Amino acid sequence: MKRKYQGTARVKRAQLQALRKEFEVLHMKTGESVDEYFGRTLIIANKMRIHEEKMDDVVIIEKILRSMTSKYDYVVYSIEESNDLDTLSIDEPPKQSFGTRTKNQPACGR
Repeated sequence: MKRKYQGTARVKRAQLQALRKEFEVLHMKTGESVDEYFGRTLIIANKMRIHEEKMDDVVIIEKILRSMTSKYDYVVYSIEESNDLDTLSIDEPPKQSFGTRTKNQPACGR
């Protein structure tokens, strides 16, 4: 019984290590929408939390902000300057901060 538990713990530790690496190297892809990138990041972060990784929302928010494409540099800077990152929530839709539209939503004035 003890050996079986040790094997399971070892597998979980290996899975968590793989998720940590995936989270570490994660970057927004060229042409990827903010919603898609936000979702990809949250999927990995939630898997890490399932494996008992203690991760505050601010860690996820900072990761998203520092790994956005340069297209969003001005928005990232604005968010960092105008908000206390510790008070931001990952539950808030990213569209509000990044001014993105859904594919079917027309641009303003069109």
